[in-house]
Amino acid sequence: MGTARSATKELRLRAILDAATELLVEKPTASLNEIAEYAGIGIATLHRYVASREQLMLQLGLRAAQVVEETISRIPLDEESSETYISQLVEALIPLGDKIYFLAHETSLNYNPEMSAAEEKLKEPMRHMIQSLQRKGHFRQDMSSEWILNVLYSLLFVTWQQVHEGNVAKKSAAALVLETLYHGFKASKP
Repeated sequence: MGTARSATKELRLRAILDAATELLVEKPTASLNEIAEYAGIGIATLHRYVASREQLMLQLGLRAAQVVEETISRIPLDEESSETYISQLVEALIPLGDKIYFLAHETSLNYNPEMSAAEEKLKEPMRHMIQSLQRKGHFRQDMSSEWILNVLYSLLFVTWQQVHEGNVAKKSAAALVLETLYHGFKASKP
């Protein structure tokens, strides 16, 4: 009986998080009352699942990290595919942006140890592959892998935001990220 109840509670929480995500993408400053109303529940019911807006944002952040980690885990992490890893990664992550990018502006997540640990876990395979690409000469070795990783990570968030704001077409976003990452803004000589 307890397992069925916890499964139902988990499904209800997932539905609340989905509704919160939808609303927060459109209105990042939405209050808990607005989120409860949008989810079709009362504020007291919402408080049974999350005690505060900070806790809700943490739940959303951890869920987003899990989705990103699952997406990354489907990309082969072997030496043979190292040259295509970054493009596969970017192509796979761009479509997730509409459910994730709004979290970048949530200051309560910046110093949360649980969120930091989740982000670190999902960055690890990317770090590993960047280091491999540096050893093979595909990426510069005079820059730290940490710098390259964080530039890529930041570039993804900026791209997600630009797609959402209508400044970048979703279908060309991955190519734009890759072009920027590999070639920067320097004009090619005629």
